[in-house]
Amino acid sequence: MFESLSEKLGSILKKLKGRGLLKEEDIAAALKEVKIALLEADVNFKVVKDFTEKVRTRAIGKEVIESIAPGQQVVKIVHDELCILMGKSHSKIHLAPNPPTILMLVGLHGSGKTTTAAKLAKGFKKDGRRPMLAALDTARPAAIEQLISLGSQINIPVYGTKAGDNPVKVCAEAVKKANAEGWDVVILDTAGRLHIDEELMKELDEIKSTAEPKEILLVADAMTGQDAVNIAKSFNDRLDISGVILTKMDGDARGGAALSMVSVTGKPIKFIGVGEKIDLLEPFHPERMASRILGMGDIVSLVEKAQEAVDTEEALKLQKKFREDRFSFEDLRDQIKQLKKMGPLENLLGMIPGLGKHISRNAGAVNEREFVKIEAIINSMTKQERVNYAIINGSRKKRIASGSGTTVPDVNRLIKQYLEMKKMLKMFKSGKGFRLPQFNFK
Repeated sequence: MFESLSEKLGSILKKLKGRGLLKEEDIAAALKEVKIALLEADVNFKVVKDFTEKVRTRAIGKEVIESIAPGQQVVKIVHDELCILMGKSHSKIHLAPNPPTILMLVGLHGSGKTTTAAKLAKGFKKDGRRPMLAALDTARPAAIEQLISLGSQINIPVYGTKAGDNPVKVCAEAVKKANAEGWDVVILDTAGRLHIDEELMKELDEIKSTAEPKEILLVADAMTGQDAVNIAKSFNDRLDISGVILTKMDGDARGGAALSMVSVTGKPIKFIGVGEKIDLLEPFHPERMASRILGMGDIVSLVEKAQEAVDTEEALKLQKKFREDRFSFEDLRDQIKQLKKMGPLENLLGMIPGLGKHISRNAGAVNEREFVKIEAIINSMTKQERVNYAIINGSRKKRIASGSGTTVPDVNRLIKQYLEMKKMLKMFKSGKGFRLPQFNFK
């Protein structure tokens, strides 16, 4: 996400960074390029105009003139204004003082509401709450089945009746059931509809009146660009939404919808969907996103993901193995599994300062299939081979390659890279420093 915008803004601001003195015409020229980059990223024209004017006003004022590093100060101003543009700070879901908290998801057909409902439910369950899903898309039989299927995957109950039932009636029954059985969060998955369809929008009015939701969240597809902003405005004017969840952010290199949404609707983006898997829903942090757009990384999110994925006890055991030089292929496989729990590798690398802008140029370096290959090779080894690589001779390599669907050169390369890793760990232990190995089967 924001791939092209990040690259262009990085290039524009880089020209300003190294300058000891900035003239007004330098700032004007840079902002003209910034304006073009934002428009090409599908940001709303009025939003672009207001944004560049605010940056210009601050950049030609005392703030920059009296700065020791004026170029860096302009970058900071752009960062600050991007944060303000996207909502200043993270906006959480507001829970009702008396459970259950009712959340109502609305949006167009195909925006990802059903999957998002399940993702939200999983997040609440992880936080120790008792969520329940309610299938109100009774016009489409597959929608009820889809939600029930997703609910069973994450062990969360789904209240669904049959196709053709009145969704307002189903909504009332779901809330009644939640009250009776002590479910503290109810997520209403409504049917997709066009914002210009008066009859269907009236149905949402009735559901809102019946359920009295604590929050109404618009689920919008980020890949629809400018349309997502117009849709959000229409739904907000009609229902007074409390926030937005942008889906398919991983498929939109421009990201203009995220930059326009808050300004146009006045409502915050609360979550972004960064993949199809049921755990790939992230809280939206404007300040962290601004840093990522400007190539500054997002170390806070990276650390949070690591803390969620890594078992502390296992990490201490691994540390001991490093010290005692007992790091085996089994340990390497376990580390790859831990890394995969943190989400798509490309997203993780984008959080590392200075690395995100290089990802698109070096797409081959971010190839998760390589990890699949590594795991397959290690899984084809016997337990003895995984613990003691020295016994892996020519015939064993042939057997491992055959069992993993790879080649003997692939096995040789993995062993060589494993030995490099062990060597690096020794260097790290001795304080000499090391570089990260590149797992490459090309």
